[in-house]
Amino acid sequence: MDTELLRTFLEVGKTRHFGRAAESLYLTQSAVSFRIRQLESQLGSALFSRQRGNVHLTPAGERLLPYAESILQTWGRARQDVVLSESYMEQIAIGASSSVWELGGISDWVNDLHGNLPEAAFRLESISRQDIVRALLEKSIDIALLGDPPKVEGFSLKQVASFEFKLVATEPGLTFESLNTQPLAYLDWGTRFSIEHARISELQKIPVLRASSSRIVLNYLLANSGMAYLPEPVISKTVDANKLFIVDDAPVMEQSLYLCWNDRHEKIDFIQQLLAVPFELRTTTDD
Repeated sequence: MDTELLRTFLEVGKTRHFGRAAESLYLTQSAVSFRIRQLESQLGSALFSRQRGNVHLTPAGERLLPYAESILQTWGRARQDVVLSESYMEQIAIGASSSVWELGGISDWVNDLHGNLPEAAFRLESISRQDIVRALLEKSIDIALLGDPPKVEGFSLKQVASFEFKLVATEPGLTFESLNTQPLAYLDWGTRFSIEHARISELQKIPVLRASSSRIVLNYLLANSGMAYLPEPVISKTVDANKLFIVDDAPVMEQSLYLCWNDRHEKIDFIQQLLAVPFELRTTTDD
């Protein structure tokens, strides 16, 4: 299948307009229409309902959408791997959730990886926690950095960091007895975290904000009133500046970060070298 057909399909699906899709792709509108007809002919199904002024995906188009996105992403990765320059022997794909990538110290670790493995190119992928094990199994990533270690046969784990989640609030001097008056912001971190969070009866309320980004939750608290459990490396600088305040009698949640990889991966030599590079979390800076 011509990947340009899929690219055109995605653009029409995004713009819901053949003319605007043509402008984005630097094509004529007739060329865009022709590509969509080709794709529909290959699949044997109409992908768009073409009512005047109302182009929208058919049920078949809706079903194709995630496959088209996945195929183009995989094709892009394959091209990168195949056309590695002579300067690099291998490309290593590292996957993590967006909240993990935000932790202070990750960028330093990536820089150290480049310094210690100059013959390797690196690709960093933001992947949801729900999809990260599947990405390892499908080898769309080579190694994962995650907080909830999966139990998958043939995969190994290395704990690389530990840190604490602490309950912070926008008002000083709060205790558990006064938490009921505070709006709750919730960082969607992982299964273990959600279980521990659910055990605290004082926090069982509908969050005013739920996000998978610690920076978004932190910035929300800095602009509004409320409370949230956040990683200590993320909040320490803000707490030291008296912009947020730790609820002293709240439980502290211990969390860890792990690297996870397939023992039989064909890139295992490079993975072993990667595992030897020291990993250290640090306080998140303002930049």
